[in-house]
Amino acid sequence: MLAAICKTYGGPDVVHLREVETPIPTDREVLIRIHATTVSSGDCRIRGANFPTGFGFLARLIFGLTRPRQPILGTECAGVIEAIGAGVTRFRPGDAVIAFSGGKLGCHAEYRTMREDGALIAKPAGLGFEEAAAIAFGGTTALHFLRGPGKLRRGERVLVNGASGCVGAAAVQLAKHLGAHVTGVCSGAKSELVRSLGANAVIDYGSADFAKSGERWNVIIDTVGNAPFARTRDALTENGRLLLVASGLPDLLKAPFQSMTSGRTVAGGPAPERVEDLALLATLCEAGTVRPVIDSSYPFDLIVDAHARADTNRKNGSVVVTLDARV
Repeated sequence: MLAAICKTYGGPDVVHLREVETPIPTDREVLIRIHATTVSSGDCRIRGANFPTGFGFLARLIFGLTRPRQPILGTECAGVIEAIGAGVTRFRPGDAVIAFSGGKLGCHAEYRTMREDGALIAKPAGLGFEEAAAIAFGGTTALHFLRGPGKLRRGERVLVNGASGCVGAAAVQLAKHLGAHVTGVCSGAKSELVRSLGANAVIDYGSADFAKSGERWNVIIDTVGNAPFARTRDALTENGRLLLVASGLPDLLKAPFQSMTSGRTVAGGPAPERVEDLALLATLCEAGTVRPVIDSSYPFDLIVDAHARADTNRKNGSVVVTLDARV
């Protein structure tokens, strides 16, 4: 099979297409013929070893000290089951599916195996493969933070910092679905997009600082990494919650003390990869309540360009890569 291989840390040009052995599904595994995947911010962080402040050594222990331990990146995909291993009962060949491999990666290839009891669900008929491939990474992260440490309640005020990105676009829509009044922070050029996702108000970070606006929010979700508690404290209500989706180790280490002494909650850390969250997102997307935002789409032979686009940090939603050319 053809796979995008990353054998050293560096820029987009360290990624090369190579023929590698096609995996064989073992017991309770399925083999997915991938039709679409994405290049996420997580892929770019691993490829470039651009880990959040304070996490460099720990991340290299996990992902590889001198080069990526898993040379095939990619956290999410959509495709069709090609074959099944012994004992598989939930799926059969020909089923269209959505898979979220998360930190195990491996989706930047023509085929990937997944356990049938992993983060793997049937693809709704109303979702195309490109849309389906783009729901897991950002959507599950936003869902975890809003429903978990965010404890979002109907009628509360939510601010999404980085509202046009992959996690931010999902957070705007999910917060709106959960009954919140949503303010999105983005560049002025992306204001209309964020409003179209359901935001009640939009703040252009180029002309105004939300933290100095005098407004207050019950929940602030920071998907960018530039809104620590020191900056946002006065923008939070009493008992407000600051959700640090993108933050370094120093901010996470301070979070318990800040929570204990301020009357507010500061929370961060990785989001779990749960099949029930993936299933809920697929249902919401099929119903039109949430829509995957696709910044751009590249054929597999231009995956280096997809990495370069994702590296700009200016994308709207997800950068998709399609693998249908050799079907």
